[in-house]
Formats: sequence, structure tokens, C-alpha cells
Amino acid sequence: MAIRFCSLASGSSGNCHFISDNQEFLLVDAGLSGKRIQGKLLEIDVDPHKLTGLLISHEHNDHIHSAGILSRRFNIPIYANEGTCRGMAGKLGKVCEGNIKVFETGKPFSINSFDITPYSISHDANDPVGFSIKNNNIKISITTDLGYFSDEIINHIKDSDLVVLESNHDEEMLKVGSYPYYLKRRILSKIGHLSNEAAAQAIVSLVKNNVTRVMLAHLSKENNFPELAMETTNNALALNKMIIGKDVEIGLAHRDRVSNLYEFSK
Repeated sequence: MAIRFCSLASGSSGNCHFISDNQEFLLVDAGLSGKRIQGKLLEIDVDPHKLTGLLISHEHNDHIHSAGILSRRFNIPIYANEGTCRGMAGKLGKVCEGNIKVFETGKPFSINSFDITPYSISHDANDPVGFSIKNNNIKISITTDLGYFSDEIINHIKDSDLVVLESNHDEEMLKVGSYPYYLKRRILSKIGHLSNEAAAQAIVSLVKNNVTRVMLAHLSKENNFPELAMETTNNALALNKMIIGKDVEIGLAHRDRVSNLYEFSK
């Protein structure tokens, strides 16, 4: 059975990822309007009425904007931990009580053939998580919105067939850019966002831990360029005698359009 994955959008203006085994049709986050998410699903030939669930990483608006709308429109459950549910209170509109499914961070749970482990990450939200998602020996991990990359995260996402990893900003661009000081300090902090350099070093560690594909995600519009993120990653890999296309494939999750569609089968 094939597993399909793509990023519908990734960035501060909205985040949403799609994963399916053609029985379950899941979204990870819903930070765009419901209309835009439905349109992007149609672009990849997925009928939005087939949606069966929505996983939420944390309560910031660029991850939950249309979560309530989609739950009502398609009668689908929202999966989130208690802290995120608390943070979303009042932001979702009226959602059927039975469609709020509370998981515990660090404790695996299943949605039919999908085995999902939500693991803790460092970000300025109530209880933010990344997700490691397994199905039929395929493992896809989503790790964005994190201030730093830790050994604990590596332990959760090693051996993944694909890792979606934040490569948010170039530090020098951020430091000399137009953002106010408080925002620069927040982004650079341990509860902010991962820089290109930090992401590149994380990818080196991931390749050493049997990760074969990485998608760079959540790139800043103001403080980054896709080419710069890719170059920083390539340089770090080259210093460690690793080659893009041979030791690891690197892709991009775009702010404004659907990414490449990945299909896996084992």
C-alpha cells in the first residue's frame, strides 16, 4: 500500500501538510483558510470530503486558522494535546465535542493503520509537538517551529523515510533586517525558530541516523531565500563528505504552493 505525502503550504502565513494511505486522509495543521486548503487538495486530486482527521502541532494561528471550519464542514476529528486544546479555546468556533480527540505528548496513538507519536519541541506555545507518523513500515516525521534541535528529537525521527524540518531564517539577514528587536530576540531564542545553519547541522545528524529525505520547511519570507537555505545545507553536508542526491535528497516546502508529492511503498 502506498503512502502519499505533500506539504500544501509552510510558513508564517500558514502551514498544512497532507498524508494518506488511501483509506485515511489526514492533515497536519490547518493554518490556511478552509477554501485555500480545499483548493490545494483538489490540485493533488484529493476530494476534501474524504478528509478523516486533523492533527494539530500547537495553537498558533498559522497552524489552526481553519481547524474548526474544516471539522464542522467535513465532520472530522481534531487531534491535539491538552495544552494545545486550552490554547485553541475560543479560536475554533463551535466544534462537536466528539470531534475533539485529546492525545498525550510522548504517548503514541493510532488512527487505524497510522501509528502516531507526538513528541515535545521547544517553541513559545502551551505544549508544542512534532509528529512521527508510521504506516506499513513507512515513517514520516514533521518537525517545525522549534527553537533548537535536540538529541531527543533525533531519537524520535531517526530512520524516517522523510523528515519535514524547519529552516526558518538566515541569522545575519534576521539581525540586520527590519523586524523589531523583540521579534528578532524571540525568533533567535530557544523557543523561537530554527536557523538555516542549525537546520543544516541537524540534517547532518539525521543522515547519520538513516534519514534519506529531508524537506526544508517554514522558510521566512523576509529573512531567508530558498536558495540560501539549500546552499547552507549543501555546505554542511559537503564538509561532512555527504552528497545531496546520493546520501540524502533535499526538497522544499513552499509558502505559497503545493510541494512535490512523495509516494512511498514497502
